[in-house]
Amino acid sequence: MSENAAPGLISELKLAVPWGHIAAKAWGSLQGPPVLCLHGWLDNTSSFDRLIPLLPQDFYYVAMDFGGHGLSSHYSPGVPYYLQTFVSEIRRVVAALKWNRFSILGHSFGGVVGGMFFCTFPEMVDKLILLDTPLFLLESDEMEKLLTYKRRAIEHVLQVEASQEPSHVFSLKQLLQRLLKSNSHLSEECGELLLQRGTTKVATGLVLNRDQRLAWAENSIDFISRELCAHSIRKLQAHVLLIKAVHGYFDSRQNYSEKESLSFMIDTMKSTLKEQFQFVEVPGNHCVHMSEPQHVASIISSFLQCTHMLPAQL
Repeated sequence: MSENAAPGLISELKLAVPWGHIAAKAWGSLQGPPVLCLHGWLDNTSSFDRLIPLLPQDFYYVAMDFGGHGLSSHYSPGVPYYLQTFVSEIRRVVAALKWNRFSILGHSFGGVVGGMFFCTFPEMVDKLILLDTPLFLLESDEMEKLLTYKRRAIEHVLQVEASQEPSHVFSLKQLLQRLLKSNSHLSEECGELLLQRGTTKVATGLVLNRDQRLAWAENSIDFISRELCAHSIRKLQAHVLLIKAVHGYFDSRQNYSEKESLSFMIDTMKSTLKEQFQFVEVPGNHCVHMSEPQHVASIISSFLQCTHMLPAQL
């Protein structure tokens, strides 16, 4: 194990997919209940390095790098990154791991992807843990904005392909400054942690591992209506834990409709899932699981260890 390896890490994994491989790493007990950990947009599995060692080690945690992120292969030329393709990555990974039922721990964008998988394959998910992320992204004006996002996504991919620019080389200091400037919730220590897995050394410095086609998360996300959100929540068969940071993503947004959408989602889950839904607010920012993992570790541990009795299906 390298000196930069996360405490308790038992293995690095490379799972074959048609376009290359999905990189992942595992902690805990191979014989324990499986938990799939999904990182945020443009992050990588190192975002869980400080949290997972604080969780019960009789579970088996696998954190995967989404395609185009971390050490996972980039998608083939001409293939865009869409929410549905990230959802299909989860299905490929759990098939390779031979998991029939498992829990999901997702941060930010990883929670959105995990939530969509949850609704698509409800019989496969035991518990869903959302770290400062909504179950879905709602859009009151989804039709108009959806078309705008889809058009921008296509144009961006074409622009990247046409430019054929070589990967830019940076120093660690330059990359860290860029990362912290665009992510004010990250500490310098957490930024360095993400860059360990998010960069590759070359002769003159460091290059970013992530695919240049990944720019705005909005290009890859499918926004849904409130009606579809409520319908999907009624179909859920597992327990859900939503941990919201007091100074997290939604508290840093100036858009009132986004905050109001989160309130709608929380109220809908409370009224529909009842005892199957747990909502907790913790001190910290959007990356509280990295910067202050002790604020969420005990909550997640209790949720994972609790033997819930699911209500009979009508």
